[in-house]
Amino acid sequence: MPAGSITVAESPLLRAILRRADDVLVLGHRVSEWCGHAPLMEEDMALSNMALDLIGQARALYTYAGEVEDVGRDEDVYAYLRDVTAYGNLLLVEQPNGDFARTIVRQLLFSAFIDPYWRQMMRSTDATLAAIAAKAEKESAYHLRHSAEWLIRLGDGTAESHERAQRALDQLWPFTGEIFTTDAGERELIAAGVLVDPASLRDEWRATLAQVATQATLTLPEDGWMQKGGRDGRHSEHLGHLLAELQSMQRAFPGARW
Repeated sequence: MPAGSITVAESPLLRAILRRADDVLVLGHRVSEWCGHAPLMEEDMALSNMALDLIGQARALYTYAGEVEDVGRDEDVYAYLRDVTAYGNLLLVEQPNGDFARTIVRQLLFSAFIDPYWRQMMRSTDATLAAIAAKAEKESAYHLRHSAEWLIRLGDGTAESHERAQRALDQLWPFTGEIFTTDAGERELIAAGVLVDPASLRDEWRATLAQVATQATLTLPEDGWMQKGGRDGRHSEHLGHLLAELQSMQRAFPGARW
């Protein structure tokens, strides 16, 4: 019999942990879709390793979520047995890969934020989150450097690669506003020193992107209307398809082990 979905009684801390875990699990799954399809063998390996980094971060966060909720759930339950509306990831990370330029732009937009976020989170008053951040930041620093170097190659490359990179930047920019939003529960955790205020990192994020865009001969879009809803479980149609694939084995064979 297929497995049913769980319901999580979310405290502000548990909700915040799950949101960050969902970000990196969904993005990790998206990046993993390039395995065997990247433009170069070396890049195939690089993207696969980045996907593993992100999924490893998700495992650490989901494991901690289990400790916080304290009802006997492990990382697999949170990843595989929640419905799409229970996911709190950013809309940005669930967007389809598209071409290589779109994947690189999506990775850069996320990494330019999450790298300084993890660096600041190393000073969290929550010792477990601080430890997760210390490991994750080493990985996110590489992800940022890798995606930046590739965007510079694409933007300052051929006319076609430049056009594709600029188009991807224009299309994905409206998903970036959600990165810096918080709710009342998160603001309490920020005040207590448990979390970092995402809004405090906006200037650094934009400065990083501006530096890369200049070298890539690309133009950063103007801020305007922004997509939102992912943090509250209102997702694009893409996440449902992604989760159907991601969760299919566990749903069909509950509790299966290799």
